[in-house]
Amino acid sequence: MTDNPAFAQIQSDLADNAVVLYMKGSRKLPQCGFSATVVAILERLGVSDYKDINILLDMELRQAIKDYADWPTIPQLYVKGEFIGGCDIVREMYESGELAELLKAKGVPLAA
Repeated sequence: MTDNPAFAQIQSDLADNAVVLYMKGSRKLPQCGFSATVVAILERLGVSDYKDINILLDMELRQAIKDYADWPTIPQLYVKGEFIGGCDIVREMYESGELAELLKAKGVPLAA
């Protein structure tokens, strides 16, 4: 599995960053509504230190991240290497307060 360079890059990104968002576009310029929603949720929670990865720049990575999580859609949010979900799951977890609890439990700093 790790002989795939895209998988190796994913594993490296997840190991090196507490929060990683694979998305269309960047946090400054999201290129789809679903990606923009997840960025907005992270901002509302005060998560400022996360790596945003634009999968539109690398078609191999775009497919690899779908295979890696066995999840067909983008965006994909990871916390401490654990796949959390896409836009709908992240939105539901945010609305229920579960996402903030998970981030706190994993030691991710949230702004007051």
